[in-house]
Formats: sequence, C-alpha cells, structure tokens
Amino acid sequence: MAQHKQVKKSRVVKVDSEESWNFFTTQAANKGCPVMVHFTASWCMPSVAMNPFFEQLAITYQDFLFLTVDVDELKGVATKMEVKAMPTFVLMSKGAKVHKLVGANPHEIKKRVHAFILST
Repeated sequence: MAQHKQVKKSRVVKVDSEESWNFFTTQAANKGCPVMVHFTASWCMPSVAMNPFFEQLAITYQDFLFLTVDVDELKGVATKMEVKAMPTFVLMSKGAKVHKLVGANPHEIKKRVHAFILST
C-alpha cells in the first residue's frame, strides 16, 4: 500500500510584482486586515532559515495576510519600505507600517504580533 504525503498549501503569498504588492496591501487595508511581510533574498541564509517559522506564523494567525517579498526581484518595494538588510519583517495595519524588525528573531516577531493583537 503506497503512502501519500499530504501537501499543505502555503498560507504565505509570494509577491511577484509591484502591482501585486499594491493590490494585496490595498485590499488588506480596505478590509482592516493586518499584514506581516517577510522581506527576503534567496542568497541570505538567515532569511531562508526563517521561512518555516513564517509559514507557521501564518497558520497560527489566520486573521493576518502574510506576504513574502524577494528584495532582488522587487527592489522598488524594498526601497519604498526602507528595507536595507535581510531578513526584515514589517507589520502593517491600514496601509501603514506599525512595526519593523530586522534580523532572524522569531521570539521578537511573535511578541510584536501578539502585542499588536492586544492593542486592537
């Protein structure tokens, strides 16, 4: 009997253009949905190492929109969001930055998401 692996669909949306960035962030702002963004680069090992954590965060906090942005593919978005190092995590609400965290620090990211939830 063959075993089948269940493939789970990602809850993190990869932003592939400035147009999709504008679409997702505008839609979320209009719906009052907070957005957590992981600015990453394929060559940055701390960024890559944070992907499973970020995916788990997206499963835990389903009322948020989770986006990932490759800074090499979307330099304009990275510049607009003042991203200078990877990984950078940005929490947005109503289209505005609420928190920005630079570095691979899962505990601090969870702490800020939880604090945001408590403050709303």
